[in-house]
Amino acid sequence: MPITMLSRHLHPDPRIRRELVDLLYTSLPQVSAIGVTSVTGAVALAVMSGDAGYAVVAAFIFITASARIFSLFRYKSRAAQFSDADVIRWERLYGAGASAFGLALGMLSYRALQIDDDPGAWIAFGLSMSFCVGMVSRAAIRPWIILTTAAILLAPTIAASLLRPELAYKLGAVMLVFFWLTLREASEHLSAAFVERLEAKHRLARQATHDFLTGLPNRAAFLQAPADTRGDFAIIAIDLDGFKPVNDRHGHHAGDDLLRQVAERLSFCIGGTGLAARFGGDEFMMLKPVAAGRDGREEALALARRAILDLSIPFLLTDIPVRIGASAGILVSAGAATAGATAQLLERVDRALYAAKRAGGSRFAWADEDFGLERAAG
Repeated sequence: MPITMLSRHLHPDPRIRRELVDLLYTSLPQVSAIGVTSVTGAVALAVMSGDAGYAVVAAFIFITASARIFSLFRYKSRAAQFSDADVIRWERLYGAGASAFGLALGMLSYRALQIDDDPGAWIAFGLSMSFCVGMVSRAAIRPWIILTTAAILLAPTIAASLLRPELAYKLGAVMLVFFWLTLREASEHLSAAFVERLEAKHRLARQATHDFLTGLPNRAAFLQAPADTRGDFAIIAIDLDGFKPVNDRHGHHAGDDLLRQVAERLSFCIGGTGLAARFGGDEFMMLKPVAAGRDGREEALALARRAILDLSIPFLLTDIPVRIGASAGILVSAGAATAGATAQLLERVDRALYAAKRAGGSRFAWADEDFGLERAAG
């Protein structure tokens, strides 16, 4: 059941999943406080009553509280290296730790009701409610944890109350069921509101680095890419040939559709190891790591040829076939580039691109790195 509930509450965006789990593991003060309070309460009951059952439960509470605190420190020290699968596993671990601690507190209540210790039942129930309130405040972002932990926490108290002959205890057990249902509604509402806010934050961040029409990275994102690339890399500037007549003839809606299809083809062309970006209008940029020396230039040339060929295949705009072309400027650079160097590289590849367009379009031109010359080829 917990794994099924976790799967249902997993966010599809790994970045948001990671942020939610990170928030779970920032709860050290609260987890430490409820752990120390619960251990103190359980030990006090064991000492005052001399009951061995209380002593066993106190030991269980101490072990589970210590394990939870240890896991918080462990996560913080290793979180930077976690994969997406690791993040999911640590969310399950947090849920398992919370449930184990909840079971320990539930057993404390069960023991108090079992031996008819009214003061002990009051203390144990108070600790349980404190744990519930604190859990909602820090773990509501992951409803499955609250629902599972609260059920495990309250089940022993409900069972012990139902075993008592007094009607008041039985009514109390029913009220605890309704309390769990209230927790469920509250946690899911809080989670939905919090996740919605995170999604809005990520949408705003994406808008700053991505083109709203095509979904490709924009100019700002591409300008950072050369500085983040190690080794040799190719930059290919792409400008569409014949886009304006299509846009004028079929309208801006068709032009937007065409640009989206161009973006899809360039993304497929560059593959998972490179970056395709829209610079604005009908101009696109591609960046891809390549081998050093002549092999790298061959890779860059093959990529440019493929892009030009892919964009020469007819597009369908509302079932109307449309053919355009593309021109390309090619540059191969060695090593990561500073901001100033990136601007120079883009200026050179842009000059090569327009050399290709002046030569008739549907072709490429090199921005030669050795001599600063521009050579067009068909």
